[in-house]
Amino acid sequence: MLQSGLISIDMSGAPSVAVAARSPCRIRRWELVEFAGSGSLARIFRARPVGAAADRPLTYAAKMLRACWKDDPRAIRLLQREAVVGQSVSHPHLVPILAAHVLEPPRLLVMPWLEGASLAVRLARGQQFGVPEALWIARQTAEALDALYQAGWMHGDVAPGNIHVSPTGHVTVLDFNFARRGEETGSAVDRPIMGTCAYLAPEYLTSALRPDIRSDIYSLGVVLFELLSGRQPFAAATLAELATWHKQGPPPDLLRLAPQVPREVIRLVRRMIANEPLRRPQTPRELIDRLVALEIATFSQRAG
Repeated sequence: MLQSGLISIDMSGAPSVAVAARSPCRIRRWELVEFAGSGSLARIFRARPVGAAADRPLTYAAKMLRACWKDDPRAIRLLQREAVVGQSVSHPHLVPILAAHVLEPPRLLVMPWLEGASLAVRLARGQQFGVPEALWIARQTAEALDALYQAGWMHGDVAPGNIHVSPTGHVTVLDFNFARRGEETGSAVDRPIMGTCAYLAPEYLTSALRPDIRSDIYSLGVVLFELLSGRQPFAAATLAELATWHKQGPPPDLLRLAPQVPREVIRLVRRMIANEPLRRPQTPRELIDRLVALEIATFSQRAG
């Protein structure tokens, strides 16, 4: 499974679809062997290097802009941004960009093919997450955010579709299209492509505050809320709906929705999704330290 633009591509148990009827499609130094899926921005193919044996396992994923976006300067900038971040920031919980051809068409990104599924796929299947597993996933994601933060970036699109979990539980954060530097400006309405907006921090909707790493922490808090309760705190389908939800008051009480969740975990989630950035954990490292403490406190549940 890998992420294609803003959609999760899950190949678990699904038949592969060949790119061409008789032979792979060759793009630069890569053979695109199997079509894996299509999202709002890009198409994903399972790939192998040109000249590799035909029976070699397909351990690479190639990402190409969809035809409707291939000449759009905004979409091209998004792909180029993903290449810059994915090749400059290395961490076990960040997907690496192994090859990038983004200056002229055909534009292509190559990354490892990841086994497993995104949180979006798992949630859509109705999977339940225990407290220890939810904390484990959140802590690994926070470590990825910390690596970006230390390199001067924020992710900008933390959501279940961009959090991949392997069969062994290893988390890989995907899709750096909306990553930004701390000094950059802009709001959610500037995005040419918009997926679900329920995970966006309130500051994306106002010119009064500029999004920063605390905005990623907010988004991760929404993800953690959903893992623990089975629902999003704000079920918004549009930016206008999300703004209305934020104005109406605090999110639903997680304790009422998930009474089995320890109070300390509930307090942390409440801090993460506070409307005011100053009330949230201020850095990923602060969040990681708190998540680690909670993981230790709930370890007996995980072992059981």
